[in-house]
Amino acid sequence: QVQLVESGGGLVQAGDSLRLSCAASGRSFSNYVTGWFRQAPGKEREFVATIKWSAGITNTYYADYAISVKGRFTISRDNAKNAVYLQMNSLKPEDTAVYYCAAARDGTSYYRRRDQVMEYDYWGQGTQVTVSS
Repeated sequence: QVQLVESGGGLVQAGDSLRLSCAASGRSFSNYVTGWFRQAPGKEREFVATIKWSAGITNTYYADYAISVKGRFTISRDNAKNAVYLQMNSLKPEDTAVYYCAAARDGTSYYRRRDQVMEYDYWGQGTQVTVSS
């Protein structure tokens, strides 16, 4: 069982930056793939980014992004702190949404992109990000 708590949202102007944090409780956090999703009013929840740590030979982090945020957002994680982050730069009004942290157990060493809501088992309560023009 994993509990997720997001923080760091707020009201900013277009072009500004924000850093979202997600604190996870529970054991063996490194065995979970984590992601960020967002949901704007009247729209479905959509994928933003995902990151997985593979404890194989290379000890590699794998990350993927939605096309709409690639090059502007950066996902990272600190397994020692049980935390996931989303650095958001060059924010646009269309980035306005509630941002959710998500996790799914995955202790495998291989990577596959997880960009669907149904692929995650645990969700935080969300944090509001509002970007004014």
